[in-house]
Amino acid sequence: MVKYGLDYTRCRWILPLLLGIGVIFGIIALAGWGWLESQTLPYVLQASLWQICRRGDQGGEWSCESLMGYAWGRAAAATYLVGFLLLVICFALAIIAFAIDTLRFNFIRGIGGLLFVAAVFSIMGLVIYPVKFSSEIEMTGVNMFSWAYGFGWTTAIMEICLGFFFCCLPNYEDQILGNVKPTYFYSSP
Repeated sequence: MVKYGLDYTRCRWILPLLLGIGVIFGIIALAGWGWLESQTLPYVLQASLWQICRRGDQGGEWSCESLMGYAWGRAAAATYLVGFLLLVICFALAIIAFAIDTLRFNFIRGIGGLLFVAAVFSIMGLVIYPVKFSSEIEMTGVNMFSWAYGFGWTTAIMEICLGFFFCCLPNYEDQILGNVKPTYFYSSP
């Protein structure tokens, strides 16, 4: 990417594309049912960020209860949702920043800072959920935090990594825009 600069058509959109992938992972985490599941037979527990469903040992129908009745459930959902909304805002700002012909590098650094704030909110929600869930809700059998919870952590890790990329990119402004003469390390005999 640095070799060709951000004017190189394919490289220019790598960071906004990665932010878009992070948004998709965040949607999967918000909508997914696999935050917590029973790992072994009998499968009697399944939970999302929004509700928990239980089933009797003999099978039968699932009975669901909202986690929004608990203060920690509202806190976990709200903090993760705020982190996700900040990620969506960063995605929109990145599209705008990279669509302009002359890149605004201070604008890009601001997107990086906002991504760090989004990561803090996301991680707060991802930590509140398992700590309070396991201490306040009775669980039977062996349970595991599953795929949707993993997508939430993947989103938070992407926010941190992309925050570093967006913050460090302005340090290489001259190289990216092609304002620096190349140096050759070959000397003639």
